Amino acid sequence: MRILVATDAWHPQVNGVVRTLTKLADAAKGLSVEGLGIEGLGVEFTFLTPQSFRTFAMPSYRDVRLAMPRPARIAKLIAEARPDSIHIATEGPIGLMVRRYCRQRKLPFTTSFHTRFPEYVRARVPVPGSLIWRALRRFHAPSRAVMAATPALARELTERGFDNVVLWPRGVDTHLFHPRAIDLCLPAPVFLSVGRVAVEKNLEAFLDLKLPGTKVVVGDGPARASLEEAYPDAIFLGEKHGEALAEIYAAADVFVFPSKTDTFGLVLLEALASGLPVAAFPVKGPRDVIGDAPVGALDHDLRSACFTALGISRQDCVEFAANYTWEASARAFIDSIRAVGAVLPGRNGAEQPRFVA
Repeated sequence: MRILVATDAWHPQVNGVVRTLTKLADAAKGLSVEGLGIEGLGVEFTFLTPQSFRTFAMPSYRDVRLAMPRPARIAKLIAEARPDSIHIATEGPIGLMVRRYCRQRKLPFTTSFHTRFPEYVRARVPVPGSLIWRALRRFHAPSRAVMAATPALARELTERGFDNVVLWPRGVDTHLFHPRAIDLCLPAPVFLSVGRVAVEKNLEAFLDLKLPGTKVVVGDGPARASLEEAYPDAIFLGEKHGEALAEIYAAADVFVFPSKTDTFGLVLLEALASGLPVAAFPVKGPRDVIGDAPVGALDHDLRSACFTALGISRQDCVEFAANYTWEASARAFIDSIRAVGAVLPGRNGAEQPRFVA
């Protein structure tokens, strides 16, 4: 089974969308799909990304490059991929153009909801959130299934008028993220935040706190230079990946998540798998991931949450994160595609669709 994923977010960007899609494809390699006319059919992902097009820097965030796709080029790339299913992961230029391609040819497709664009945009430009939600509803309306990361997000989208919302949970790589003895040689306790360093992440709420020990920020983005200048006592380590990132998680004492706009927050699971309790605001995202589990402190007083988190069992955090696997996430993704009939013709004796450039 070949699944084509159209995404405006891709390497070298470092964010939850890119990590989710990468991990999804890796986990799906070990899966098989029954009942499509070929028993034990394997799953293969291909990605239609900005790397295939000319790009320009996104206003207010020059590290992100937006694609300038042309319809003929989109059609040619889809024809070459010959997918059995098409999934649109983002609402950007590539997502819009692939949506148009599918609509013109009456091909079924699925979409996913990764980013709270109304909050993201309003943090930069005074645009009414209702207008943005209306545009998002229109974008996702033809989708056979709109995939959401948590039950709470799925309920919210349904309440906002989105149709065909299904659950697509996330996972964490516990082989990479796990407890280990690491010393950063910094004054303890170490309060860590990991993620994009941008205005919508609300990092000032963390950096303004009067806390003992050391505040560490991992990540890069348009706000990094100004925050480094404004908060000279905090340690900014820039982007970290793989083992280097996992070691920093394991060396910290509390993971601080000040964002109020994330739909999920993969970094929460990475921290918990590393034995790191979470301090966050009681908002969607951290509330959806942690709920009532004794692995984090959710409080409108973020400083109080940080001190409470210091007393949480690290082993409880590890055991909680073990319930989230990328294999289960990939299976849920594929099962949703099949359940809503988003597999293109050709698997059960029907004529294979002609992908015309």
